[in-house]
Amino acid sequence: MGNLRRVPVGIVGASGYGGVQLVRLLMDHPEIEVVYLGGESSAGKTFADLYPHLGNIVNLKIEAVDSELIASRCEIVFLSLPNGLACDIAPKLIEKGCKVLDLSADYRFSDLKTYTTWYGTERKDQSVAETAVYGLPELYRDRIAESNLIGCPGCYPTASLLALSPLLKQGLIIPETAIIDAKSGTSGGGRQGKINLLLAEADNSLGAYNVARHRHTPEIEQICSDLAGHEVKVQFTPHLIPMVRGILATVYATLRDPGLVRDDLITIYTAFYRNSPWVKICNSGTYPQTKWACGSNSCYIGIEVDPRTGRVIVMSAIDNLIKGQAGQAIQCMNIMMGWDESLGLPKVGFYP
Repeated sequence: MGNLRRVPVGIVGASGYGGVQLVRLLMDHPEIEVVYLGGESSAGKTFADLYPHLGNIVNLKIEAVDSELIASRCEIVFLSLPNGLACDIAPKLIEKGCKVLDLSADYRFSDLKTYTTWYGTERKDQSVAETAVYGLPELYRDRIAESNLIGCPGCYPTASLLALSPLLKQGLIIPETAIIDAKSGTSGGGRQGKINLLLAEADNSLGAYNVARHRHTPEIEQICSDLAGHEVKVQFTPHLIPMVRGILATVYATLRDPGLVRDDLITIYTAFYRNSPWVKICNSGTYPQTKWACGSNSCYIGIEVDPRTGRVIVMSAIDNLIKGQAGQAIQCMNIMMGWDESLGLPKVGFYP
């Protein structure tokens, strides 16, 4: 007989879009049992009160956030909280032996001064933050496997970094020429009521926002610098597009060797991601669409070279709520626990 014990898991911040994705995916995970759902404003309500369509499979109430209670019941805890809150609860959970996966920005930065500059929150958990591993498995799989605290990447950085990483790691581009033009569906803004996300505001419209000051910029630059071996700055511009879910990041950069052609780069990318089951490199002349990734944990990457300008153009498509958030966190959990990386994750998205 095999080990029939399921690992108890908790989700703090279960009422948001990231939280509901975690619940939906984890309910089908063969190795875990969701035993705790936590929240502040929704405490006391059943999960079915918030999401009636899941009432037949989730029979749990939202409970108050209490680190002692969570640690006594859970071995793994997902923190799906607004920025600046996870850093209060994560150290307590780590101290009590929990494995913690934070979906906010609190543990994405190796330098907390950078975090404070961009997020405005002073931190007192430097020693805990130093133990955190950036949760992009395609780059840091070995470190994730040995960690108890994962800072899960943002959705824009996930799409952008998967597009850029082979170019930077192999020294194929001039790093300072990298430009990221990214477009996201409205679910990236969360479930709170915001005027710019109203149907009347967002529908039939496309616009940039937080130009030259989006908080994901230093996160992208941190990993780019790590890959390149020196400080790298990139130009990142996000856009809101009138669809519910999905991100398309288009990256432009100048090649060091203008003689490289598209098929050369496809070969390089295929080799770079040969052990990454969730990254799909498109065939020559095929460019990814967000619909392909919708509902799955996959990232689709298309590559083109413009010999006239000497630039490479890389297109990366993900589901911002799955590979860009909850799915990637579960992917990290699988690695931490020594399970198959794809366990419990959707391999094929919704189509059409």
